[in-house]
Amino acid sequence: MAQRRHQYERAFESFLRTRRIPYVAVNEARKTLLPDRATLKIAEGDAAAKTLKSFDFVIYGSTTNLLIEIKGRKLGSTQTRPNTKPRLESWVTLDDIESLQTWQRLFGEGYDPVFIFVYQCVAQPPDGLFQEVFEHAGSWYMLRAVRLQDYLQHMRTRSPRWRTVHLPTDVFERISHPFAPSLAGDLVDLGPELPAFEPLSDEPLEPSLATD
Repeated sequence: MAQRRHQYERAFESFLRTRRIPYVAVNEARKTLLPDRATLKIAEGDAAAKTLKSFDFVIYGSTTNLLIEIKGRKLGSTQTRPNTKPRLESWVTLDDIESLQTWQRLFGEGYDPVFIFVYQCVAQPPDGLFQEVFEHAGSWYMLRAVRLQDYLQHMRTRSPRWRTVHLPTDVFERISHPFAPSLAGDLVDLGPELPAFEPLSDEPLEPSLATD
């Protein structure tokens, strides 16, 4: 497994391996691979050219590929109010937005930028609160995914000073997807009709598709 700086990225990478989803982890060497200004075709003085931020994973699917930006958030205990969902923070920075837009242009057709919100919970949440729950390194995590194009349509300013934006709670619940719901049994997703990532078949993958 690649050496990830953040626990949320490590947890998500473990999830990918468990589900046998082919991916490439973008490691710390990524900074040396950033394209020059001529390749970016961005005007002189554009903030995006100065602060182009890399993403975390490239994920390969049967119909589309995803450029994944991981956003880790902590949740409080759900045990005091077991029948209600905790508030799911959905804020990102404008730097995240601008950089993903640039990477989308660079990768071209067939690559779809997606925010994956990875929520850490201090205890296993009650059944029915989330569609994707998994354990990693002694903690519980939940996933929700939002395509960049959907985020752009609904985002609201959170802090002008810190250049952060977010989604209203009701909007986030409506447009966020499970990332890769299990094919076992009936789908119970309460979000949009299609998942962010089309689940793969049960056929074994070549080991080289998951990078170390």
